[in-house]
Amino acid sequence: MKALLQRVAEARVVIEGETAGQIGPGLLVLVCAERGDSEAQADKLLAKILKLRIFSDEAGKMNLSVQDVKGGLLVVSQFTLAADASGGNRPSFTGAAAPEEGRRLYDYFVAQALALHPEVQTGRFAADMKVHLVNDGPVTIPLRIDPAA
Repeated sequence: MKALLQRVAEARVVIEGETAGQIGPGLLVLVCAERGDSEAQADKLLAKILKLRIFSDEAGKMNLSVQDVKGGLLVVSQFTLAADASGGNRPSFTGAAAPEEGRRLYDYFVAQALALHPEVQTGRFAADMKVHLVNDGPVTIPLRIDPAA
């Protein structure tokens, strides 16, 4: 499974003119299920996200996690993280999980996040979404949990 984390001052997802999810300070989590992924990868990815120390402490060092700062999570499905552009100018998305499997793993990831973190908002799987964010830093971190892990 892959995720792209963006530390944000605020973020929201708009679908058909309506705000679907919105957070203040925290993490925008763009998440992608890949072929061969399972709940085990989702669990490992979420654990890493919740404990990753990318928020500043009082000395200005990145020593605090999203849990430490009580930040929000805005979780958005993003199959394009599986893009492979090595073969030409049009990316291939064959590495992404099939839509029904991607939805199942996304829903699982969100359910686990809701059980483990107090503030979780989401987009909508496979929707045409407009994501608005104020990147804080900017801090952008890619994460990947291999299916073999």
